[in-house]
Amino acid sequence: MAKSKAYRAAAAKIEAGKYYAPAEAVALAKETGSTKTDSTVEVAVKLGVDPRKADQMVRGNVSLPHGTGKTARVIVFANGAQAEAAIAAGADEVGGDELIEKVAAGYTDFDSAVATPDLMGKVGRLGKVLGPRGLMPNPKTGTVTPDPAKAVSDIKGGKISFRVDKHANVHFIVGKASFSAEQLGENLNTVLEEISRLKPSSAKGKYVLKGAVSTTFGPGIPLDVAGL
Repeated sequence: MAKSKAYRAAAAKIEAGKYYAPAEAVALAKETGSTKTDSTVEVAVKLGVDPRKADQMVRGNVSLPHGTGKTARVIVFANGAQAEAAIAAGADEVGGDELIEKVAAGYTDFDSAVATPDLMGKVGRLGKVLGPRGLMPNPKTGTVTPDPAKAVSDIKGGKISFRVDKHANVHFIVGKASFSAEQLGENLNTVLEEISRLKPSSAKGKYVLKGAVSTTFGPGIPLDVAGL
């Protein structure tokens, strides 16, 4: 597929063969983003792990200092007082069996899912729907919790979750192109530091192999990961 004139002009700003420090990469992302919309700034990092091994599955969550620039849609699997608390915290949809059935039928119009521990026996059956999209609640990311209201507040306040995929890549967002370069840089460094902290002890050799920053529909900007 032929690239648009705008895409080619944006790509021309990226120096061939150069790897950009995180601060430089996000500053350049602001320049190469769409001028018509407030593009999301996205990051992809390739890790030196084997995701097929359980002890090398890198996953975690982190609160971005400056948020994501958008209000996440959060659903909560809960009943009773916990459901009421989640609604008060701003959850977009809350329910028990009826919500589980809705998701089982293919409903995925949300960014994050939270569940109380007592419902995970039923929510666990939604793996085929939620798993491939990285939406399955998990205790390690704080989305299986007896306090769903706090989880909702955290997520809507800029908390993101990430998980290495089957190709050993981690994808996450660090904000919008309208953010200042400093805000984007601080958000990016916060996530990179957390990913570095989560390096599995069983992973040998170089851990962060390569990375790139881009905006929605924009060209990739190679990251200098030598210091990670």
